[in-house]
Amino acid sequence: MEIENNVFIVTGGASGLGEGTARMLAEQGGKVVLADVQTDKGQALAQEIGATFVQCDVSQETDAQAVVAQAVALGRLSGLVNCAGVAPAEKMVGKQGAHSLAGFNRTIQINLIGTFNMLRLAAEAMCQNEPTASTGERGVLISTASIAAYDGQMGQAAYSASKGGIVGMTLPIARDLARNGIRNMTIAPGIFGTPMIFGMPQTVQDSLAAGVPFPSRLGTPQDYAKLVRHILDNDMLNGEVIRLDGAIRMPPR
Repeated sequence: MEIENNVFIVTGGASGLGEGTARMLAEQGGKVVLADVQTDKGQALAQEIGATFVQCDVSQETDAQAVVAQAVALGRLSGLVNCAGVAPAEKMVGKQGAHSLAGFNRTIQINLIGTFNMLRLAAEAMCQNEPTASTGERGVLISTASIAAYDGQMGQAAYSASKGGIVGMTLPIARDLARNGIRNMTIAPGIFGTPMIFGMPQTVQDSLAAGVPFPSRLGTPQDYAKLVRHILDNDMLNGEVIRLDGAIRMPPR
């Protein structure tokens, strides 16, 4: 999938993994649509890299429709990278009692349903594309799970469930869209240097980095963006989840 002159949606594109991906796509000549709830950051980044910003809560159908409509208005929508999400921590039974049902529902609504919402609408638009001459491809969908889908720690029941759902729907969606020439992939990052991690004390950050076998450091948005670019380039990558984690396996806590 060529990047230059094609349109790409990046959800959660105002910061973290989404920002790193948006910068890479813009540097490669792509037309980027940033979809995020962070208006100020999103608008500032869009102005910096020559992208288009659309305020979007991915769990809301009308917001997602507006993002896809804006992307299609810019040209051929060739890619979607889902990076929007939340990462709460709450034990099944804590000092305040049972795990909040509202908190669990919110996590599923944003991380899982929001991801599915964007996938279905972007795929519908991509089906209208003419297939590329070289591969017959109409588009590429990439979502973000987490190693928590496999190695969920204490307090991550909601988060792991939401990311496990993304892992679980990767293959069936790829199979659904195969006849349309649309690939569907998922990346499961390990411990990455995102705003959430950088908000922790430096000693905690250092401890997390030391737990990664090799390279013993936090992953970066640039590491994530490199994999996005490879997935776009390699048309045999389809229906699979790729762990991007430096070989770490998370302990219970």
